[in-house]
Amino acid sequence: MMKAQQELETATVEGSAGGGVVKTVVTGKLQVESITISPEVVSSDDVEMLQDLVLAAVNDGLEKAQGMASERMGALTGGMKIPGLM
Repeated sequence: MMKAQQELETATVEGSAGGGVVKTVVTGKLQVESITISPEVVSSDDVEMLQDLVLAAVNDGLEKAQGMASERMGALTGGMKIPGLM
């Protein structure tokens, strides 16, 4: 189980929004590593849209990272819900 937890620390998933114009990379430990924004979506006229896209991409990445962690830890625990691991 310790090995799986260590693997989660280095494993990453990518979240995106707006058809990929905003992308995030999130670790298995739910840390956002990076946010990439395509230049064509940056407009001072529509800051709210950019904020919404960033928020959606971060949430997508976090959701995928949680799913990855649950899947990997679930395989080790046989589906048991162990508090603090899931």
